[in-house]
Amino acid sequence: MNANFTFVILTFNEEIHLPRLLNSIKDLNAQIYILDSGSTDDTLEIVERFKAEAKVETEAKVEVKFNKFINHPKQWDFALKAFQINTPWIIGLDADQTVSKELFTLLQDFNDEDYANVNGIYFNRKNYFQGSWVRFGGYFPFYQLKMFRNGIGFSDLNENMDHRFVVTGATHIWENGYLIEENLKENDIKFWFAKHEKYSDLIAEEEIEREKKLRMQTIKANFSGNPDERRAWFKKLWWKLPLGIRPYLYFIYRMTFKLGIFDDRKAIYFHYLQGLWFRLLVDKKIKLLKAKNKIATDA
Repeated sequence: MNANFTFVILTFNEEIHLPRLLNSIKDLNAQIYILDSGSTDDTLEIVERFKAEAKVETEAKVEVKFNKFINHPKQWDFALKAFQINTPWIIGLDADQTVSKELFTLLQDFNDEDYANVNGIYFNRKNYFQGSWVRFGGYFPFYQLKMFRNGIGFSDLNENMDHRFVVTGATHIWENGYLIEENLKENDIKFWFAKHEKYSDLIAEEEIEREKKLRMQTIKANFSGNPDERRAWFKKLWWKLPLGIRPYLYFIYRMTFKLGIFDDRKAIYFHYLQGLWFRLLVDKKIKLLKAKNKIATDA
């Protein structure tokens, strides 16, 4: 059994994704904990089959628990507290992610003693949309804190939708440690729109709460800091920009300064959907919430 790290995975109807992820990590012989939020497809059957195979082929062990889903930050918070994790490091993955050969090698060679003064490790995400790698537009390189010390890393509950792990102390970036992310459900564009309709509600509510000082940033905004501190700096700037205008400014920035125009057709469509359409929808919902709040206050 791997004595250095444990995998924790969130699932909900992931029969299309889970075999791909489990196959990419099984030979690392690490404990795997899965927190499911009520799958109705073959997700849990896939887990049981993997458990049976793991007993024969590897030292990996698998344990599953259930928790009702509210949002990603709360689900991850529950996952980190619900399982009895004994390794010094935890790796938190979503079911639509897979470990690349490069990342596998880094993990295979990983030794806790070599990172004695480090509390978190950033992987370099490669995001795919409908089979196309979104290479430009600020989407690569894109570093995510996915590996952290047990008892030090935690889920950022000050976020309503955008999930991230947080650690205190030093972090390290694996520039060649590629984490592949491709949600195959998004090949049906109706799924993408339905998902982002829900996400837009969460973000709109969050921004209203931040405006009222009911929600604060956990991560210190620092342009020259680690990847999350740098993103926190840009978010702080984003919240100051005028509603309805900032999505256009961001889309122009993404397509020109971040070279999104050099992506292929599907990736450019992704930039439009995620960088403009979605953010216009969020701003529209923020304006509606403000109008409702004003009416309620006046009444």
